[in-house]
Amino acid sequence: MMQVKNFMEDLVWEKVDEVIDCQKNLCRCEHCRYDVVALALNFLPPRYVVSHQGEMFTKVKELEQQFNIDILSAITNAAIIVSGKPRHEQGEKRIEPHQSTEDAY
Repeated sequence: MMQVKNFMEDLVWEKVDEVIDCQKNLCRCEHCRYDVVALALNFLPPRYVVSHQGEMFTKVKELEQQFNIDILSAITNAAIIVSGKPRHEQGEKRIEPHQSTEDAY
């Protein structure tokens, strides 16, 4: 069955932890990670694919240096914004930068 997919979402998820690990004041909780990904995706152009061939074209495009820089830049900007205004639920446990998600729970 064919599906339409924004391949950019996969690329952002692949790189988000790398960027978050470099941010000193960003919580690592699931809510903050999802906020960073959602915001980064809003900064980036979508890359919709339908077929395996479309995915291969996008994979080739991914190898271009500027493409990677754009993704990392969008994630970094999103992480800075989220760290400044985290949207934690009342009482939600904040995961400090030096903690892994396993240590926090």
